[in-house]
Amino acid sequence: MSGFKSGFVTIIGRPNAGKSTLLNRLVGSKIAIVSEKPQTTRNSIRGIVGDEEFQAVFLDTPGVNRPRNKLEERMMTAVSDSLDGCDIILYLVDGSDTFGAGEEYIIENILKKQKCPVFLLVNKIDLLNAEQLLPLLAAYSQKFDFKEVIPLSGKSGDNTDELMRVLKQYLPEGPQYYPPGMHCDMPEQFLLAELIREQVLRRTAQEVPHSVAVTIAAMEERPGGKLYVDANIYVERDSQKGIIIGKGGKMLREIGSGARAEMERLLSCPIYLDLHVRAKKDWRDNESLLKNWDLTTDD
Repeated sequence: MSGFKSGFVTIIGRPNAGKSTLLNRLVGSKIAIVSEKPQTTRNSIRGIVGDEEFQAVFLDTPGVNRPRNKLEERMMTAVSDSLDGCDIILYLVDGSDTFGAGEEYIIENILKKQKCPVFLLVNKIDLLNAEQLLPLLAAYSQKFDFKEVIPLSGKSGDNTDELMRVLKQYLPEGPQYYPPGMHCDMPEQFLLAELIREQVLRRTAQEVPHSVAVTIAAMEERPGGKLYVDANIYVERDSQKGIIIGKGGKMLREIGSGARAEMERLLSCPIYLDLHVRAKKDWRDNESLLKNWDLTTDD
């Protein structure tokens, strides 16, 4: 495929910068869960965009943050691994926020160590005016020599076409890594587990969301074309288990109903979802469980 361009594009940034929203927008399909709560993304999720002339493989990464447990240490390792061998880095920042210590850390300790082109993407421009945007662009440009600076909105799609136009110019010539029409290379079990976790994130507050893990115990196609999905929701304490289940099982039913609708939209088939809630004390610091559950690997 002479002249075909392809490459790996890593999206990094602070928690809640909007990385997953942008990835879903670029791919044109929901492959990464979205929540207002920080540290929603735990894996490096690959999304694929392309046509007959190019293919860009985007890696959505966990938000860069100081790790507080084994899970978050593995999340930061996932960020580092996603930068190895990538062709372009998209540093996404929240345009509605100010430049702070977190941004300084990413620039000094991550971006300045990279050799590939780095784009600055200032997200959420739908919430800003020029008087707010221009000083922010100047502050970032003084800190690092970005190859491109592109204000955009992952939520509304503003200027994402310009991002793709510029991105194609920087991609090197290379092979087509994935078949045409493929949007994501993550296994179905992972995507379904994430859709369940998204519902938990949306419907619970305080300490519960970050203490939740979801695994798919079984998937089976049954007569009539219905897919049976057996899933476990893990928390760290019995009190959290009670919150997830809710009075009379109401919360768990709401989580299941919301997740099932998203699953059926993703797979285009009827779903029977069987949810179980289990407590595993301090699972976020249990290396054996983290490895067995495969929560933060991207292979």
